[in-house]
Amino acid sequence: MTRKETIEQQAETLIMPVVEALGFELVDMEYIKEAGAYYLRAYIDKPGGITIDDCETVSRSFSDLLDEKDFIEDSYILEVSSPGLGRPLKKEKDFQRETGKEIEVRLFAPVDGKKEYTGILTAYENGLITIMTEDGRSLSFKRTETALVRLALDF
Repeated sequence: MTRKETIEQQAETLIMPVVEALGFELVDMEYIKEAGAYYLRAYIDKPGGITIDDCETVSRSFSDLLDEKDFIEDSYILEVSSPGLGRPLKKEKDFQRETGKEIEVRLFAPVDGKKEYTGILTAYENGLITIMTEDGRSLSFKRTETALVRLALDF
């Protein structure tokens, strides 16, 4: 396990009781370096959406726990936010919840000359994502082949 994955896992374990006690869902946890600064980001959600006050409540409680455990050596910025409209699907429960909805799949390498596909998520089993495209084709992709899977944004 990489250092990044270890920090994300420890942070997720620490924040879960806080998030669950407040009736929220932890969508994702990431520890990344951007523009020379480290960020620890927690993405939370609930039915009806997340408010700024929800993010603040989780951030204050989580920040206190992070200070207490002090397991991250680097200086970092803590952010707690909503996953947004184009929320990524990362965990099995995400795929199960979004079955029947339109998703966007971005691949690391092209398949049939394309790296991006959009379609209705029809199944997710054993790491295999299956979509039905607009033209009626059923396509399947291994989760390990995908760079990003998220809900499609229709405007």
